[in-house]
Amino acid sequence: MFKKVPHTYVIVFSIIIIAAILTWIVPAGQFERTTKALADGSSTTVIVENSYHEVDASPQTWQIFTSIFDGFKKQAGIIAFILLVGGSFWILNESRALAAGINSFLRFSRKLEKRKFLQKIGVNNIIMVLIMTLFSAFGAIFGMSEETIAFVIIFVPLAISMGYDSITGLCMVYVAAHLGFAGAIFNPFTIGIAQGMSDLPLFSGWEYRFVCWLVINAVGFAFILWYASRIKKNPQKSLTYSIDEYWRKNNSSHADDIEYYTPKSAWASYIIVSIAVILFSVFYPISSLKVGNAEFEFAAIPIVSGLFIITSFFMLRKSVHFYIINLLLFTVLYLIVGVMGYGWYVEEIGGLFLAMGIAAGIAMDRSANDIVKMFLDGAKDIFSAAFVVGLAGGIIAILTNGNIIDTIMNSLSNGMQDTGKEASLSIMYGIQTFLNIIIPSGSAKAALTMPIMAPFSDLVEISRQTTVLAFQFGDGFTNMITPTSGVLIGALGMAKIPYNLWFKFIWKFMLVLIALGFLLCLPTLYMTLNGF
Repeated sequence: MFKKVPHTYVIVFSIIIIAAILTWIVPAGQFERTTKALADGSSTTVIVENSYHEVDASPQTWQIFTSIFDGFKKQAGIIAFILLVGGSFWILNESRALAAGINSFLRFSRKLEKRKFLQKIGVNNIIMVLIMTLFSAFGAIFGMSEETIAFVIIFVPLAISMGYDSITGLCMVYVAAHLGFAGAIFNPFTIGIAQGMSDLPLFSGWEYRFVCWLVINAVGFAFILWYASRIKKNPQKSLTYSIDEYWRKNNSSHADDIEYYTPKSAWASYIIVSIAVILFSVFYPISSLKVGNAEFEFAAIPIVSGLFIITSFFMLRKSVHFYIINLLLFTVLYLIVGVMGYGWYVEEIGGLFLAMGIAAGIAMDRSANDIVKMFLDGAKDIFSAAFVVGLAGGIIAILTNGNIIDTIMNSLSNGMQDTGKEASLSIMYGIQTFLNIIIPSGSAKAALTMPIMAPFSDLVEISRQTTVLAFQFGDGFTNMITPTSGVLIGALGMAKIPYNLWFKFIWKFMLVLIALGFLLCLPTLYMTLNGF
């Protein structure tokens, strides 16, 4: 049956058409909006309570075509980011550094498998849990989402080399980060804004959210490990078995024929990058890394730079391939410092990976023209992923230009009237889950819904903290399935996984997570919890 499912482009464009039809059926309406100051000194646009009113209808017709242009404008940052990362990683692939690194990693893991204790647990299981815990923590603490796109291209070939499939690789990074995003212990983009909108102390109630994060991870990791084990036993059971031939052919771990050497150009690259990171350290000697309400001031960039200079010297003595792997590792470390300390987003991160790609090309003794050609080959290879992100943005453009998003939200919120606590909570949770399909941005949805939800929770005697919890779960889980999410579509494109196959894989798991989220909300109605 699923062999006849349309192409991802067809699916997304069909949703655009459906959205346009809705603009003819659903009455147009809007809320009044105002600016509200947040606890951290920033401000955001919020809805004025009881301000919904009907406006002139704006049914969408030929705009289904111009909406694609609007989608490209709205998602321009992510589209450029995908092209930059795709081009930069193609340069790394041409060096065969990733193949050499994966091969070394697999040799190391096979040595560990000889120990009886680790044999019983499974070395691969330990490795996967460590990787997933790391990305889940990133999602829970600083809201990692768009950044996962850059890591997909690393962990998909790693997963396939370990005997799994591209879906497993995507789960290790994207799904793990969004399990953490849903757990949201200190996520500033969801919890921070939602609590600010609800007049709650910033990041209060983190103790119970930490428990929720542990439970969500336990269920999520167990599912991923079960699936990975099933594919390991019979790779042909994978929905992407034939598609993964691309990765098996181009990113295999068969690195026995790699010639290990260190050209003079690699030392030139090392000197250039070392000078750059030294200057970087001079300009930013002390960094303030934020984790929730806590701030840690220390010489993060000088420390990372010093470690890069020292380790790269020894890597170059082995081979240029290991130097390039080291470049990748420290690119990730700079990314973490940049995001946590300086609020970097896709613009800065894309530039960081581009610099990494150029440095890798120089190290391989390639000319400027060769580096450009490799970059363009990578950008062309990943273009379909970038294009579908813009296409998905067209859905939001149609709903926004048709003035029906506010109408939908107003109708849903009216459905909460005259219900008990449990029913009100379930409706709140259902609304947030549904709205994430048409408003995948957590921060935008928090600013849109919490000014309505928070006062209503007072009327039905539900803690505002519980309302925030319902928001974070409703926002977090469906990020992994909604076709309007540019991040999901971008990650799928990076992994070469068609949306229809991903939907077939993930939909049952989504139902489990959505049910789990509601069950985790219920104790806040009956128990005395700190912050609730």
